Amino acid sequence: MRSKKIVFFMIGIFILFSLSSYAETKKLKRIGAHTLVRIKGEIPVEEVMKTIIDKYTGDIKYGFDSAGYGELYLPFIEQIETASFEEKLLPIGDKLMWMLFRSRGRVKVVEDLEWAGKAPLPVFSFTVVKNYHHYEFIMPKPCGNIALRKVEEVIPDAICDIKVEPAKANLNDPISVDMSGSQEAKSMEVEVFDKEGTKITSQELTLDSPKWQTKFDKPGEYVFKGRAFNIKDKPSENPCETKTYINFPPISKLESSTAEDYVGLPVTFDASGATDTDGEVVKVDFEVTDEEGNLVDSFTDNEKPFAWEKTFEDEGVFAVTAIVTDDFEAVSEPARVEVSQKFKKLFFLVDVGPLAAFVGGSSSGFFGARLGVLYKITPGKLDLIVSGGGAISFSGDPWNSFFMANALLNVYVSPAFYIGGGAGFSTEVSTDEGSNAELVVNAGYDVINKVKTKGSIFIEGRISGNSKVMVGFRLLL
Repeated sequence: MRSKKIVFFMIGIFILFSLSSYAETKKLKRIGAHTLVRIKGEIPVEEVMKTIIDKYTGDIKYGFDSAGYGELYLPFIEQIETASFEEKLLPIGDKLMWMLFRSRGRVKVVEDLEWAGKAPLPVFSFTVVKNYHHYEFIMPKPCGNIALRKVEEVIPDAICDIKVEPAKANLNDPISVDMSGSQEAKSMEVEVFDKEGTKITSQELTLDSPKWQTKFDKPGEYVFKGRAFNIKDKPSENPCETKTYINFPPISKLESSTAEDYVGLPVTFDASGATDTDGEVVKVDFEVTDEEGNLVDSFTDNEKPFAWEKTFEDEGVFAVTAIVTDDFEAVSEPARVEVSQKFKKLFFLVDVGPLAAFVGGSSSGFFGARLGVLYKITPGKLDLIVSGGGAISFSGDPWNSFFMANALLNVYVSPAFYIGGGAGFSTEVSTDEGSNAELVVNAGYDVINKVKTKGSIFIEGRISGNSKVMVGFRLLL
């Protein structure tokens, strides 16, 4: 029983000693006895690389897996082809995390090594990069063993990149911000300032969502300042700034000019006073609406001086607006004027022409002339005429020159032809006749039809104790 206890005690001491020895740094005093790559002499670096890649990839993968660095195998194989090899001397006392070597034909790993040779060890050094870590590997010359010397975390600085489109826009147009060109960035931020340096807004962006849209309701220059942050939240230091310009819209100005506000007379609408702060006016759109807001007419003027001559055909109050467009397609608020249109209804009247009078079985010729007024009760449909004048006889006794007066209503049966009648009065046309009230009928045809001047040829009959017929010309002023 006692002997068993002694055996167990000795085994425990052996295990404790073995663990203590395992945990200590191994001293590596010489190299070349257990080579991973079977080569002789100092082979050029390129040849060593080819030998490792072409012949020993399986052994290297097994070694990396055994060392607990299996995830480094593929980056190692991919990067060693273009790696920059550096020849250096490993100082005495320098440590290695692990080394791959071959013993009895099998690939093995030894960890926690210290070079304890009599002189610095000539090695090839190269670096493999993976996930912001730099792994320094060495290959002692000429054995070709692979050893991991150290691992350093290298967090690159973020490089900010910002693009803003368009460089010039109109009010409330979408402005696109794109920071997808930033490098080594975990997140980005953009701040927007006006020309005076006042911060307007800001936006945080990510790699999954590196774009943003905004808009501005005030014209002027805006500055976009960006920053990118790396995985340690360190902000970028490179300049990252751009600008956009929001176009000033033009300002519309409208004036109307007309001598009289009669229907049929042209009205000039003048928008030549429109201005644009940062460009020029290139187009004016005119619109006319009636009192109910219905569109009556429109006109677009693409040439200076931006004016429109409009003739109205109906009575009423009309609103005219002018909207200005500049050379960047920005539009103004509408400028507005109102115009009142009415028909000319009251005219002075002059009737002249030959007249024939018939009394009993005799007749005589006269020249008649009248002055009066014409009032258009319904323009183009119904007129009221009040006139008076005289007729000069071409014969002597018993015929007399006489005075005559009319009060007539005329109705247009077509745009130019009218008929009508009413009451008349005339003094004695001969010594055999006295003054008479008369029934007057007439018909006429307009030969002049201007806004303020009209003229027609008419025929008139007057019936009482005698009868008269007049053919004349009627002038309205």
